[in-house]
Amino acid sequence: MPNHFALEICVESVDHAMAAERGRADRIELCSDLWSGGVTPSAGLMKVARKSVRLPVFVLIRPRRGDFVYSKRELETMAEDILTAKNLGMDGIVLGLLNAKGEVEVPRTRELVQLAHPLPVTFHHAFDAAPDLQRSLRAVMKTGAKRILTSGGKPRASDNLSALARLVAEAGDNVSIMPGGGINARNVTRISQQTSAHEIHTSLGTSRQSSNGHCDNAGSDAGRGGLKLFEKRVKELVDILAAGEPGRQRIT
Repeated sequence: MPNHFALEICVESVDHAMAAERGRADRIELCSDLWSGGVTPSAGLMKVARKSVRLPVFVLIRPRRGDFVYSKRELETMAEDILTAKNLGMDGIVLGLLNAKGEVEVPRTRELVQLAHPLPVTFHHAFDAAPDLQRSLRAVMKTGAKRILTSGGKPRASDNLSALARLVAEAGDNVSIMPGGGINARNVTRISQQTSAHEIHTSLGTSRQSSNGHCDNAGSDAGRGGLKLFEKRVKELVDILAAGEPGRQRIT
């Protein structure tokens, strides 16, 4: 694997996006309603975030909370939101679709990936709701998505490091496996070393707990004091990753 690491921070506000940038994160995932797992942010939020940070901004495309089996109208909404994100200068798309059997919905996901082109697509934690992770990995590869955000089928990435390691090994250079779920300064070294993953996703405490959420959850930050603490947490995580990866380079 190349000698570089990417830290993606999930946020639901411009203030947190700016704090993540000051903390030297590599990439932002932007969503709204993070406490429930995240839904598509408004066009206004995307536009102001794009003006406020230089970091790559990936936007969550999820029309509602709940499961990942979508109706025809919901898929149309997702398509329109992808076009909006492209027009507003977003750098990537985050989405996940399952069929009625709980398996990765390959044809419709591929259509949205093609619509998003040339923006890269991350297949999010819907992946963990599928019954067979290895089978789901092969399905996501067929969609053209560039990375998979996963906690290894468990609520927290640290709960199933062996599964994450197998996914990283099987994925090879075909798709990037990005662990996410309960990742913080106390466990990030163990997670990165034991899985050999080169991308990490976390919200570092910007949301309340969610039972089946797509974004990471670990508490609540609010106000200037919360933003300073959040920025400090991002810096701490960056420093830990840099110490374990000499010559750390930014990747998007």
